[in-house]
Amino acid sequence: MLCATGHSTSTAKLVRCLPFIRNLWLLLWLAVLPLAAGATEYRRLPPPPRTGLTADWLIKDPARNRLVLYLPNYHAPAHAYYQWLSVLPGRPLPITFTARENLSLFLDNRLVFTAPAPDTYTLDLAALLPPDHEPGGPHLLCVWHPDAIPNLGSFQNALAPADLPAGVPETLAAGAQPRPRGHQGQNVFLGFLLLIGLGYGGLRATYQPGFARIYQLEGMWGQGTAEQDFLIKPTLTWLNLVLVLLFALSFALLLVAIHTNIENIVILRRLFDVAESTIVVKVLLYTGLVAAFVLGKYLFLELMGYIFDVAELVTIQYREFIRTVLFMGLFLPGVMLLYLGLNRQLPETVLWVSNGVVSLLLIGTVWRVARTLHRKKSLLNLHLFSYLCATEVIPLVVLLKLIVFTY
Repeated sequence: MLCATGHSTSTAKLVRCLPFIRNLWLLLWLAVLPLAAGATEYRRLPPPPRTGLTADWLIKDPARNRLVLYLPNYHAPAHAYYQWLSVLPGRPLPITFTARENLSLFLDNRLVFTAPAPDTYTLDLAALLPPDHEPGGPHLLCVWHPDAIPNLGSFQNALAPADLPAGVPETLAAGAQPRPRGHQGQNVFLGFLLLIGLGYGGLRATYQPGFARIYQLEGMWGQGTAEQDFLIKPTLTWLNLVLVLLFALSFALLLVAIHTNIENIVILRRLFDVAESTIVVKVLLYTGLVAAFVLGKYLFLELMGYIFDVAELVTIQYREFIRTVLFMGLFLPGVMLLYLGLNRQLPETVLWVSNGVVSLLLIGTVWRVARTLHRKKSLLNLHLFSYLCATEVIPLVVLLKLIVFTY
């Protein structure tokens, strides 16, 4: 009886303790659960250090005071571009790039290089770091130019001595070494110049009367018979079309050789994506653009002639435009020869001569067209003067800004 009574008492106490034990287990479970979840949480591994240049550049966002990814089709071009990179201990980090004069490179906000002249350089970034820098740590590279947009497409990784093929000397200077100018495209330019010379020579031998009607010096300053014949005869002949292509090719060579960063113009960069190293593709691209501009101007003149109600002047204006452009384009191969011969010794002189010839071509064309139109109808008429400004002067200012004053 006592045993039964004691057993009943123990059972009653156990029943009364069950809620307490259940709550204790619940508290222990709630305490262990975050630790278990933290132990099984998925965490991404940190990205490997970038030891070389990539195509991802950063620009500074002044509003938020931080660096953001530069998107060419979204952000406006800037004068300073940044990149984070790492330098492995005991390993060089050579890069190659094309620089204008006064282009500067900074590492961790410290000036390490300034281009003394327009050229293509090879630079070892690892040798420019201070001796007490942290091995393998991240470093901020900045490319900056005070007046122009840096040519980011030319910044590429060069071969380190350990990666050079057998038989190549393992020498890489710590400073910037200008590579021989023109070694990359000199043969291409010479080949195109030879093609242009053969084209002009073949046309002169085959179509001598038509060729002489365009390329006579006295006709540019006087009222010669050949000039009047050209303004009367049809404009879009096979001879003129071939001459327009030769002019476009000559002008394209000048743009690619001397104005090497013309692709940084926002409009061209958004329409076409051409690498700096593909010289032949760039020459052909610019040839197509120049030829399309020369031939397409007739449609523009027809539209403006309809708007200003001077359609009778469109044909003679376009013929004078074609004749003057073809005549003055004959001097462009001479500027290319000057570039190939003197650009290494006198790069600034060649640039000034190039800009002078291009300016003379554009301004001379407008002057010749205005002179011819004034003989037909006086430009003292405000209506005709407005038409001339819309069709010649405003396009002249735009071209001078894009081609001459930018460089």
